[in-house]
Amino acid sequence: MRHVPAGATAALAAVGGYAALYRLGQTWGATDRELQRALAGDELLPNARARTTHAITVAAPAQDVWPWLVQMGWGRAGWYTYRWVDRLLFPANGPSADRILPEFQQLELGDHVPDGPPATDCWFTVEQLEPGRLLVLRSTRHLPLSWRHRGLAMDWIWSWHLSEPIAGSTRVVQRNRMRLQPWWFERAFLAAIVPADFIMARSHLRGLRRRAEAAAGQATADRPLTGQRLSDLQLAMSGLEIVQRLERSGMRVLVTAATK
Repeated sequence: MRHVPAGATAALAAVGGYAALYRLGQTWGATDRELQRALAGDELLPNARARTTHAITVAAPAQDVWPWLVQMGWGRAGWYTYRWVDRLLFPANGPSADRILPEFQQLELGDHVPDGPPATDCWFTVEQLEPGRLLVLRSTRHLPLSWRHRGLAMDWIWSWHLSEPIAGSTRVVQRNRMRLQPWWFERAFLAAIVPADFIMARSHLRGLRRRAEAAAGQATADRPLTGQRLSDLQLAMSGLEIVQRLERSGMRVLVTAATK
């Protein structure tokens, strides 16, 4: 058997690891159907050279997820990414909010959503918005100013799509579409950003899920027992009472049998 040099083994492992990260950066959390489906906002950049689609299921209704989306942005609620991700990749980002911020709940078409300090001239524009269902952002200002002055360009569509396949449970699909110029910059940029998007998108969606589920759970706990919740509780208590009666009856039978 031919001996394989350690360097070649390490190189193969590195290539395989990079390929796996690249694929995860394109598809983490999404089903094949979600990956292939045309989504609102795709038409804004039909000639995109890069596309990533990620998804997560949130155990909360869409109406409870939506407030967390509309308040996102720098100087607003943040992006819900892991704090270590912010410190490593986006040091200008502060901690993300863990509560709904009423002052950032009004979002309209054409609004700017900042993604950096004012000096960076970096922000998104709200292109499409359907409360509780759809948010589409677009940016041509996400490269550093010095890069833009040298002729480098990026057009970026970032969208969130909410649906409730099961009542009270929200499927969140997030899609990125990008086109960069010139071609050599696009290839270099995507080679770095797509694998990194596995970390960034996953931390963002998990952060969104954690906050929305925690808030929805608290709201449910605080809600008075009326309607369906009261009926469910009464049914559960009735079931418990029946079980307890059966257990007591069973104990009596065992005691009677033991004394005979």
